[in-house]
Amino acid sequence: MIEVATNLIKQADYLLITAGAGMGVDSGLPDFRGVHGFWRAYPAAKKLGLRFEELANPRWFEKDPKLAWAFYGHRLHLYRDTNPHKGFRLLLEIAQRKKEYFVVTSNVDGQFQKAGFDEMKIDEVHGSIHYLQCIKPCRDDIWSADGVDIQIDTERFLAREPLPKCPYCGAVARPNILMFGDWHWISSREDAQQGRFKNFLHRAKESLVIVEIGAGTAVPTIRLLGEQISQNYNAPLIRINPREAQGATVGLALGGQEAIEKIYEIVQ
Repeated sequence: MIEVATNLIKQADYLLITAGAGMGVDSGLPDFRGVHGFWRAYPAAKKLGLRFEELANPRWFEKDPKLAWAFYGHRLHLYRDTNPHKGFRLLLEIAQRKKEYFVVTSNVDGQFQKAGFDEMKIDEVHGSIHYLQCIKPCRDDIWSADGVDIQIDTERFLAREPLPKCPYCGAVARPNILMFGDWHWISSREDAQQGRFKNFLHRAKESLVIVEIGAGTAVPTIRLLGEQISQNYNAPLIRINPREAQGATVGLALGGQEAIEKIYEIVQ
């Protein structure tokens, strides 16, 4: 099946890479697969009886901002300190040989940019932890999280003061991430990314291949997007997923890095 997938990639002029949380697993990042996977990554959340979808909710920034920033502050530093695995670099080499490529990801970690992918060729559909906004929000504005350093009391799983603040009104700031039950996410940055993605699809409609990596069914945003584009553009979908590879033109039941390395060897 690797040979079939590789031939499909070779034949296409345009490459669409779609990625979910599984893409970062080989870099050592948690994918929060199931409640127990989340609790293994965040034992403090287990003590509080909070699942991922409950803690990843903007209400905590109003109800208990120190708890909210303990969770997101830890993730911010984790993503900053993590180096993308080798598969990112190999995938970028494959992508750069094409007429054009684009990345669509539900990940908020900024790993594609860190690996060297063009910022203007990435759509982060759930936003990015590396940008902040006001919790209200008092205005339609976002700003970089560069320089934000969250100190965490690991025993109580609470962020220490000072917490990030809105520079305009002084309210607590939050990551510019689309959370569960979120009515106040400022989508302007992702709107611009989505516009560039739509333009890419218009150019790529005659010769497109989709490579999906680590997109599961628990939060199926990326999975459904790839299937829809595959159908609408008559484009082959290569699904890389060690546990849920079914439902695509080619399914590779492998981890992201292993599958990319095998494809890269043949592409060479």
